[in-house]
Amino acid sequence: MPLSDIQVRNLKPREKPYKASDFEGLFVLVKTNGSKLWQLKYRINGKERLFSIGVYPDVSLAQARKAKEAARANLAAGIDPSEAKQEEKRLRLEAKGQTFEKIGTAFLAKQRKEGKSAATLSKTEYHLKLANRDFGIKPITEITAPMILKTLRTVEAKGNYETAHRLRARIGSIFRYAVASGIAETDPTYALRDALIRPTRVHRAAIIEPKALGRLLLEIDGFDGQAGTRIALKLLAILAQRPAKSGTPYGMNLTLKSGFGRSQRPR
Repeated sequence: MPLSDIQVRNLKPREKPYKASDFEGLFVLVKTNGSKLWQLKYRINGKERLFSIGVYPDVSLAQARKAKEAARANLAAGIDPSEAKQEEKRLRLEAKGQTFEKIGTAFLAKQRKEGKSAATLSKTEYHLKLANRDFGIKPITEITAPMILKTLRTVEAKGNYETAHRLRARIGSIFRYAVASGIAETDPTYALRDALIRPTRVHRAAIIEPKALGRLLLEIDGFDGQAGTRIALKLLAILAQRPAKSGTPYGMNLTLKSGFGRSQRPR
């Protein structure tokens, strides 16, 4: 006969441990010290085994029955529920060791191997320092969008709007690296893309000095976004010009003696 919650609550210890059965192999083991442990008796590969579910009242009767159903579903699929529980525990402990700081360090090492510029590496280190201060020791799978937003708001409150946006992008890069590595499942920074104050864009004067152009190209080399964007920035720096001269690069006249660019009439 199935147990009721009142029956389980009123079970008293005896001189020796004893079992009070529910149904389908589920029972509560009452120990001599009064503790009550939910267990499931099952058979797999011809052998009888015990699956420990949890201690009453931390695990209620309803919860114990739900765990029993999950274990029976595993058995139906040929999976030993005790081994499945151990694997889940192992993965949980492994995930706790994968902190944001640890993943960030691995991401920085990846950038070094890729030959990123000193400027890019310095910026990554700076952004990691800002993020690690608040949630570096937390497992990356436990970091939420509100946690990240709190850090970004601290930077934003100082008027560093551009830094806050760049920090969000850097944290997102680390999460995407974790997703690609099979450590995390999502990038929570995606939900924050419209949460920050947008900095006012200041139009810069045209670069007309060769050395300044060289410095710009070096900065573009250090850009760690998509390769297509980096190439486009280089082309823009070399070919862009004022609207008055936008007809051809550097105002060149392409109407050549050969007749290129001149309207031709058939003879």
